[in-house]
Amino acid sequence: MAMMNEDRQTAERVYREYYPRILGYVRSKLSSPQEAEDVCSSAMLKIVRGLPTFDPEKSSLSTWIYTIVRNTLTDHYRSRRSHEELGEDIPYEGDDFEEILQEERLEELAAALEKLPQRERDVIILHYYSGISLREISEAIGMSYSNMKIIHRKALAGLKKHLDI
Repeated sequence: MAMMNEDRQTAERVYREYYPRILGYVRSKLSSPQEAEDVCSSAMLKIVRGLPTFDPEKSSLSTWIYTIVRNTLTDHYRSRRSHEELGEDIPYEGDDFEEILQEERLEELAAALEKLPQRERDVIILHYYSGISLREISEAIGMSYSNMKIIHRKALAGLKKHLDI
């Protein structure tokens, strides 16, 4: 019984801490607020259900959560595309083309992130996706700010290399 209560508390803490960030991130990727809510809810459900299987030795919690959110978004894009009939007389809309390009860039970025060492990946995710300053990250993990800036620069250089920029 104590374990169930502990699991519930963990799930509630994760929900409170990450839901606003996830929703903000998903809203930045989808034009429809309702779609964003649906995708965010689906991702949160997967996260809460998957918490008992989360292994902190494989990745940080934020990386694990981001991966689930990214995969849920990718599934949503695929599902949305499969519902649209190709070849019909669909008028061209520049926004659709831009959205497809943005999706492809997001997938490329996700693949490049996966190629980074764990610590560099965590810094990028915490800084750019969660909006945490490099100073706050360095304090949270007990690292000097100058070392954090070095890791940040290495991570950006690695992303540029993997993205051929």
